[in-house]
Amino acid sequence: MKETTAVYSQDFLKALEIGRPPNIKKLFPHSRALIVSGKYIDRALLAKGKAMTIAANGRSHLIIRGALAAAQKANAAIIIEIARSEGGASFYCPVNYWNMARQVDALCNEMGITVPVAIHADHYGIKKPEDVAPASVEIPTLFEAGITSIAIDASHMPDAQNLAANLALNEFIPDWAGLETEVGEIKGKSGLSTVDEAKFLIAGLNAHGIFPDWIALNNGTTHGIEASDTGIQVELTAEIHEALSPYKTSGAQHGTSGNNTDRLRRIAAETRTTKANVATALQMISWGLEVNDFGNAHQDANGDFVKVKGQGLSEELWAEMKAHAAAQGWKGGNYKKLNLPFENKILGQPREVRERMAKRVEDFIYTLLADVFNATDSATLAIEAILKAGSHDPGPKAGRIEDPADWTPEKYRQRAASLEKVEGPEGNFDD
Repeated sequence: MKETTAVYSQDFLKALEIGRPPNIKKLFPHSRALIVSGKYIDRALLAKGKAMTIAANGRSHLIIRGALAAAQKANAAIIIEIARSEGGASFYCPVNYWNMARQVDALCNEMGITVPVAIHADHYGIKKPEDVAPASVEIPTLFEAGITSIAIDASHMPDAQNLAANLALNEFIPDWAGLETEVGEIKGKSGLSTVDEAKFLIAGLNAHGIFPDWIALNNGTTHGIEASDTGIQVELTAEIHEALSPYKTSGAQHGTSGNNTDRLRRIAAETRTTKANVATALQMISWGLEVNDFGNAHQDANGDFVKVKGQGLSEELWAEMKAHAAAQGWKGGNYKKLNLPFENKILGQPREVRERMAKRVEDFIYTLLADVFNATDSATLAIEAILKAGSHDPGPKAGRIEDPADWTPEKYRQRAASLEKVEGPEGNFDD
């Protein structure tokens, strides 16, 4: 890959000294990678105003490389993430909760990356109350491995159980870490999120001294390949965010892949979203598949993806991957399962192939950051926030405004029973 000679400003060096969390300092004591709490990424985009940054789903090493290069070019604060279904104990990606920080740190040092980066454990899924106990054991290991931000996703459960799971697991999350919560399973049987449902979760957490940086909603999007152009409901998102404004909770937009750029510009400009997850588009782009201008992969009449000759993977490796998928019966979105068995073969391609794969990701993400998300120069704002705080922890954005006496288990179960629901199509999209 290209050789890089980094120029480190005094502000960067000071932020490096004071802004890295304790787990990052312990893991990488001699590093010049500015890996920070997710809180600082959120604060930077709030300071920019009407802006969000990418939470780039690092399903492979070359995607992470391209994402970091794009952020550096845009001078944008960025998040690198992986979901539990992709990189947890049950996984289909080579990048995981326990090696992602190491890959990011190594690449930042190699490439001379000077923008702040958060390492996010996305969609840490809790599907049933029995999942809470094992999660309390596993979550500390994520932070020991360099995670600096986490999304507790108990949105598959009823609202009272969602709140209870978030409350129970919070003690295992460092106070300095970025925190995301979720309501209304994405495209799930519980339907679209409502104002009442979102406010129930955030208010219940607030009563117990927990102040999430982000909330993710079921606002009409999907994960994976966008099946229609219905997409994200901007007005619903804005309405919920406005209702949550006393709690100063930002939005996390999931399922960004495949939504057109005009809709994404509206999300940045008209809602309180500061974090936009992009996963499937980056995978397809790195492989060299034909996509439209917002990353949705084209499929031919047989439902097969169309490879652009001379871009992304070598033609020979793509043919091998297609044959493997066919043998497994994988079509469409299930091509994501190719990440794990083929990562080593991908990294074993010639240098020029690897470089064009990463460059394709870089170009796509740079366009999002600079022309769609309004994230340019948010890196400078993140560094300014670190220097102003003088610490790796900027503290919460909000204070307690709810009375804990109103949010006992008995009372919040009663509240949850009366919440309004809006039914949506069934699904199970948690990555």
